[in-house]
Amino acid sequence: QVQLVESGGGLVQPGGSLRLSCAASGSRFSPLAMSWYRQAPGKQREMVARMTSGGIIYTDSVKGRFTISRDNDKNTVDLQMNSLQPEDTAVYYCNIITTDRDYWGQGTQVTVSP
Repeated sequence: QVQLVESGGGLVQPGGSLRLSCAASGSRFSPLAMSWYRQAPGKQREMVARMTSGGIIYTDSVKGRFTISRDNDKNTVDLQMNSLQPEDTAVYYCNIITTDRDYWGQGTQVTVSP
């Protein structure tokens, strides 16, 4: 079993920045993919950024503003979010896919408002 805990969410003004972090603990695992998703009120959950051995992809709306990265020493996957806009308001979830199953964190709220 793998446990994921997100942190770093909060309230920020438009144009501001936040850095989300997802800490993984538990059984040793080799991820096939590490991703960040988000879900805004009344909307479906969408993939924001994904990191695999083949590279990194971002949803179009965050390209050039968000950066996903992995810290192997800390066993975390982070999401640096810059130039935040009100439409980025959502609960952000960390997701890891292994050969056995995929894992989700509990989510962290990001609110972008004046």
